[in-house]
Amino acid sequence: MTSFDVEVVRPGEAETFWRTHDRAWRSELWGFKVVWHEQSHEVVARSGDAVVGALRATIAASLAHVESLYVIDAHRRRGVGRTLLARLEELANYYNCHKVSVGVANESAAQRFLEACGYHLEAVLPQHTFKLDVAMLRKFLL
Repeated sequence: MTSFDVEVVRPGEAETFWRTHDRAWRSELWGFKVVWHEQSHEVVARSGDAVVGALRATIAASLAHVESLYVIDAHRRRGVGRTLLARLEELANYYNCHKVSVGVANESAAQRFLEACGYHLEAVLPQHTFKLDVAMLRKFLL
């Protein structure tokens, strides 16, 4: 039997391992050869020099996922969030994505906002994050 040690490391310290074995673990997980071109994107809204809202997303395997979206209080209800999402959807279309997904607290203001932007409830994950139900929403682009 091979001897090995297990340890907790700082974020990013295993990056070389993940980069080397990325396709292998994804292919085994999904049961087919995965060609995975993951990209991170950020979209910002500015008022003068100040950033008043930002969106962070990941695009991989023809899918886009909103990691975070935030608009500061003073600029809400002015179309900033909706415009950030629309710009991400244009970017996702450019990369041939057929769907954008996002997870938010179930029955929250964020869920109502996303539904008003054309996103639909796909699933509710009970007590998934911070012991809260998470609503997974999606919007088909094609």
